[in-house]
Amino acid sequence: MSTFPLGLPASPAEILRARYAGRLPSDLTDLAGPRHGTVRLPQHVAWSGQTAFDLDLPKPCLHMYRIVLAEGQRDDIAAYLNRDLLVEQWPLLRILISRIVRTVWESAFPELAESCRATA
Repeated sequence: MSTFPLGLPASPAEILRARYAGRLPSDLTDLAGPRHGTVRLPQHVAWSGQTAFDLDLPKPCLHMYRIVLAEGQRDDIAAYLNRDLLVEQWPLLRILISRIVRTVWESAFPELAESCRATA
């Protein structure tokens, strides 16, 4: 079992939080993925089914972003996610992803949480 400061055992949530935080880009502008067209994710990201997603259709686009946020490594996140599209989709996307992923991203990038208040 992993340990955190003071040698205390890490909870599963703390381990996941650290894992997702380690995958974050240093800045949202590092997200240089496409904004339109069809994207084909590699097998190590979309390992359980659909691998091609049309970014011009809302549901497939959200589905792809959900997969990349949950399964992608740092390079995948930078290559497949687009900063502007992420910010636009965040108010809905944030309820489709796990609480841990949402918390990690919103803590690192407050503009994501702010985008939700702007649309409310």
